[in-house]
Amino acid sequence: MEPEDIRPALADSAAVTADLSKLRYLFVSLGVIVLDQWTKWLVEFRLPQHTARTILPGVLNLTYVRNTGVAFGLFASQGMTGGSWLLTTLGLAALTAVGLYFWFAPPRDRLLLIALSLVVGGAVGNLLDRMTSGAVTDFIDVYVGSHHWPSFNVADSAISVGIVLMALDSFRSRKPKPETT
Repeated sequence: MEPEDIRPALADSAAVTADLSKLRYLFVSLGVIVLDQWTKWLVEFRLPQHTARTILPGVLNLTYVRNTGVAFGLFASQGMTGGSWLLTTLGLAALTAVGLYFWFAPPRDRLLLIALSLVVGGAVGNLLDRMTSGAVTDFIDVYVGSHHWPSFNVADSAISVGIVLMALDSFRSRKPKPETT
């Protein structure tokens, strides 16, 4: 085999290896899913629904609520039949889009891959809740005085951090990789 005959095979092998190396970022997603489901289980097991436990007075409570809407209680069931299935379907579509974005992202874009992994983990965590019980468990209640942020969970936090990291990544300059011959 001539040296130039080996180059395409080596390039294909390098591309497959690079794509497989991206899979390690999915451990971030798995970590988010496990932490999210574990904390939700703890809250459901130890805290009666709609009960608040103060963690940091004036700032943070644990308050177990069931969210039938999307993030932060938006579009919670308002007599809408099939609303939960609609939100599940939209969630699956969004997860598919983020998954494709992850798959086609260059392996060298580590910040983007971490961001997408956080979003995937958070989306799966909330979809698991929605598919198994029709609602998402929220419990983190941040507030100042009488002004409360809508309750959220670990999955929501991972999605929010992932989106911020994606925004930061979008401002980075992309230098073309030099060609090697």
